[in-house]
Amino acid sequence: MIIVALIDILIVLVIFLMVTTTFKQQPALKLALPESSQAQKTGASEAPPLVVSIDPQGQLRLGADARPVTLERLRQELLGAVAKTPELRLALSADKMAPFGQVVKVMDVAKEANLKVVNAYTKETGKP
Repeated sequence: MIIVALIDILIVLVIFLMVTTTFKQQPALKLALPESSQAQKTGASEAPPLVVSIDPQGQLRLGADARPVTLERLRQELLGAVAKTPELRLALSADKMAPFGQVVKVMDVAKEANLKVVNAYTKETGKP
């Protein structure tokens, strides 16, 4: 048997699997999202929103990499982002045990930055 031919076939299969596999982006911060019977998935053609996460202790994190920020730093980041992209959308991902005051403060900062769309991440009722 010719081993070189078998190795070539295996390499082609590995490359095929790597190219066709879609990778699911895992959140950097584990949150227990509140449930909603009106939860909807966003469209794939939409530009991804800027994500602000609030953990159960009320700590703020910004972006997909979940970098910790203060409320003042969040205000500066949002103002800078809106200056670059006027149609920027904000997605609020708050743990269901997060202090409601922090959620309101983030929404106030978003309003100050003139963000037109602020959505909240939820999960469908009855789904894990």
